[in-house]
Amino acid sequence: MSFRPGGSRGGASQAPKGYIPGLGRGAAGFVTQSDIGPATGRPKSSADGVGGDEAAGAATSGTGSRAAELRAAKLAMQKMQKAQQQQQSSSSFGEAPAGYVAGRGRGFGGSTKTDDDDGPTGSGPGMEGSLFSGKDEQQFDDDDDEADRIYNAIDERMSSKRRKHNNEGGDSSSNNNSSAIGDQFRDLKQKLADVTEDEWAAIPDVGDHSLRHKQKRRQDVFTPLTDSLLESRSKLNADASAGGQNALAGTAQVIDGIATSTSGFRTNLSGLAEARSTVMSMSLDKMSADSASGQTTVDPKGYLTSLSSTKIASAADVGDINKARLLLKSVRDTNPKHAPGWIAAARVEEAAGKTANARKLIMEGCEVCPDSEDVWLEAARLHQPDQAKTILAAAARRMPNAVKIYLRAADLENHDSSKKAVLRKALEANPTSVMLWKAAIELEDADDARVLLSVAVEKVPHSVEMWLALARLETYDNARKVLNKARKHLPTERAVWIAAAKLEESQNHGDMVERIIDKSVRSLDKHDAVVTRAQWLKEAEAAEASGAPLTSAAIVKYTIGRGVDDEDRQRTWADDANASLSRNAVSTARAILAHSLASFPTKRSLWLQAVDLERKHGTASSLDEVLAAASERLPRTEIFWLVRAKEKWLAGEVDMSRNILTEAFKANPDSEPVWLAAVKLEWETGEVERARVLLSRARERAPTARIFMKSALLERECKQPDVALDLLEQGLQKYPTFAKMYMMGGQICSEDLPKNKNSLDRARKFYQRGLQKCPNNVVLWCLASQLEERVADYGAGSASAGVTKARSLLELARLKNQKNPELWVEAIRLERRAGNDKLATSLMARALQEIPSSGLLLAENITTSPRVEQKSKSADAIKRCPDDPRVITAVASLFAAERKNDKARKWFERAVVLDPDMGDSWARLYAFELDAGTKETQDKVKERCISAEPTHGELWCKVVKAMPNRGKTVAENLETVAQIVLDKMRLN
Repeated sequence: MSFRPGGSRGGASQAPKGYIPGLGRGAAGFVTQSDIGPATGRPKSSADGVGGDEAAGAATSGTGSRAAELRAAKLAMQKMQKAQQQQQSSSSFGEAPAGYVAGRGRGFGGSTKTDDDDGPTGSGPGMEGSLFSGKDEQQFDDDDDEADRIYNAIDERMSSKRRKHNNEGGDSSSNNNSSAIGDQFRDLKQKLADVTEDEWAAIPDVGDHSLRHKQKRRQDVFTPLTDSLLESRSKLNADASAGGQNALAGTAQVIDGIATSTSGFRTNLSGLAEARSTVMSMSLDKMSADSASGQTTVDPKGYLTSLSSTKIASAADVGDINKARLLLKSVRDTNPKHAPGWIAAARVEEAAGKTANARKLIMEGCEVCPDSEDVWLEAARLHQPDQAKTILAAAARRMPNAVKIYLRAADLENHDSSKKAVLRKALEANPTSVMLWKAAIELEDADDARVLLSVAVEKVPHSVEMWLALARLETYDNARKVLNKARKHLPTERAVWIAAAKLEESQNHGDMVERIIDKSVRSLDKHDAVVTRAQWLKEAEAAEASGAPLTSAAIVKYTIGRGVDDEDRQRTWADDANASLSRNAVSTARAILAHSLASFPTKRSLWLQAVDLERKHGTASSLDEVLAAASERLPRTEIFWLVRAKEKWLAGEVDMSRNILTEAFKANPDSEPVWLAAVKLEWETGEVERARVLLSRARERAPTARIFMKSALLERECKQPDVALDLLEQGLQKYPTFAKMYMMGGQICSEDLPKNKNSLDRARKFYQRGLQKCPNNVVLWCLASQLEERVADYGAGSASAGVTKARSLLELARLKNQKNPELWVEAIRLERRAGNDKLATSLMARALQEIPSSGLLLAENITTSPRVEQKSKSADAIKRCPDDPRVITAVASLFAAERKNDKARKWFERAVVLDPDMGDSWARLYAFELDAGTKETQDKVKERCISAEPTHGELWCKVVKAMPNRGKTVAENLETVAQIVLDKMRLN
């Protein structure tokens, strides 16, 4: 589109007054750098347009600040817009101003410039001169003036700082005192005229001290070539010489193991691979076959291991080795006589694989430090045996008193005769060396050793080991003489006295043992030899270990009371006995207890400790001796009489057991345990009439509730229920709160008498009387509920009515005995026996809410839960009761049912360890071993159960106390209970 002066644009009328093209759409006028020219001012010209004088003045007098320049540019733009408006108001375009260049405002068009001009010419009205012309006072307000003053102050402040910095050290009045560097060195340059030629030649070179010259240059790596590669290369060169230069095509030059291309051709690496495989095959062939036998000499198992153990030094290791070398070199240079420095340097080289360097260094160390024994020994270690012998010989000549040199030289010899020669020569130079004498004596037989020892004790009289060794090799008479001589030379050495006591004990001179130990203690005290009580006890244990229990006992007897206060003797000696027993020093512990009992003969705890010791580590005779002594010292203590009588009964000596109990009756005529023990002895041996007579006498002389109960039990076993009931009635009249007699009466009526309504009523009366007198006895409540549950068996009602009454009894029992797990378990089992599984589950939930940490309830919950829930119930039970044997046994039974035998055995073992008195755990473990174990494991479990003698457990007590099982041993009861458990496992 073109615009013509005076014409219309697109047929439109003339533009209105004040119209600015593009202003409506936001295209305001703008000024470019080409319009306003450079920022610097130019001389005033008469040819400039409007505002030329003002623009020139602003350019020449401007401060150069950014704010002033922006305001000047804004003023120039406003003037230009005003001029355009005036021009448009007069005509559409009007006359072109002077110097107008068409298109210059849009960035194209030429420019007129003369030689005298400093910048572009004006481009239109209001655009003459510099952009940063002076400001119009009418266009700006006070804020602008204040901003100008602030910016001018900042500029002035910065200029003053720069001037101050430049004027430091010089003339402050000078505006620019910084001179060129050449001016500063002008005086020195002038002095160079006086430098002579020799002085000039003596000036050192500056050199290049840059970092790249300080870094250590990496050494060139040269790779050796194999013979096969050299041979193949020689053939190629021969072919090339025969065929001319064309034969070199495709080959490569190999220089110092580095392949380079020739004439741009590539290297053929197949030859390198073939050479490597050839070398490998040659090495394997060399190792795989022996030239003589043809058998392999390579261990197929250890070959790869040796390869994997080969150490490859990394860069860090090499750096560490180099640092160690420098450090040790500094040590050697600083103190060359320091032997450890030479040894350390040699070992560093050895660790780096430089054995030759290590040998060289250590030999230099031998020359520099010829009096150091360690350097010579290190040199011998680093060299071969033949060279080491030469080195040690030189060391022995240099240091004839170095014992280690001779010992090392003897070790290098292969024959005993050569070793003996070396050691004898060493003994000639060092006759007082104990180490040399020991080494020489070890190589001799008994006779020659005796001769050498006789000489050794003369040369080295202070060596206790020499005297004792000589005494062991001599006869009894000569050994006594040797020990007497040793005692004279070593009066403060207790080992000599103890050896003399052992010698007398070996000859069965027991009385001499105590005399020697007593004399030794007094002699050592006389010579002020300090031997503590702990050291004496240690010597006693050592004597026992060497087979001299009499010597051990004598040492304890004469030294156990040293340094112990009177009030602490019993406690201290008891602790000493336990400590010795923990170290398997049984004789020492027995001697300590014997001495303690001699000082405190009426202490029951010491006698019990002695009895326990003899029962576990002694014999039957020693146990009987201790029990007899205890019964004699403490006749009113029944346990010693009873244990002694039981041991005799178990040993089959019934008459001796009766005699012991007779003596016990004399000492304790009113003792219930003694009467019951006598009754049990007669009862178990089949003498029922004697047992009945003893019980009758006991009821007269020492009537107790247990006496009446045992009397009724004897009559019940003899099938006399009416007599038993009469005895129970007599007992209940005297002891109405003894619950076991009510239980026994109810059981006799319900089990031994004919099952009819009369027997049921008599049993009910016993239980009702018992519950009135003993309302807190849980077993009575359970027995009463079980009786009501079985009323149908007695013809007194239906089964459902019996279950209802039993349920009401248990609810009443739970009201009177809160938080009792036995009652809850009985109620749950009652509902399961009646077929009410949902009610049983509800009761179990209520019970666990009331008693969440009951092991009995948790074990019952695990056993009765569905199989899919047993694992989660087991985990919850273990969290709540981790140490309850019933829970552990239930979990073990679960593992056994899943055939996880190892885990089941582990958990069963844990249960019997937690509570060895729980018979149910032993029975379940034995049943598991019968099902999944071996004969050996079964026997071990049975032996352990017999030694534990369990007395508790629901199933165990039910079986053991049943009348048909009366009088059975623990092993028989274990078999019976285990068989019941196995039957239940097979049914499930």
